Amino acid sequence: MNSCARHHVTPLAVYAFDARGVAKRFRHAAIFGALDALESGETMRFVNDHDPIPLLHQLHERYGDEVRVEYRQREAGEIIIDFIRH
Repeated sequence: MNSCARHHVTPLAVYAFDARGVAKRFRHAAIFGALDALESGETMRFVNDHDPIPLLHQLHERYGDEVRVEYRQREAGEIIIDFIRH
């Protein structure tokens, strides 16, 4: 891939996704779109104000083992999860 196509990549290939700034009715579609755009080895660092248990079930149904879920922070009011694409 040429350097122009990769200019958005952070050094660690970690992309921030703050769900708190996305209207609730669009969140899941935006999250799935972002995950679909990830290439193997890239990570979406997801931030939310609550633990998205229903979303995690949907992600597992849709992606199976293609996306690994790792909690970075799990405190009331601020959840940070890395979604890692394989």
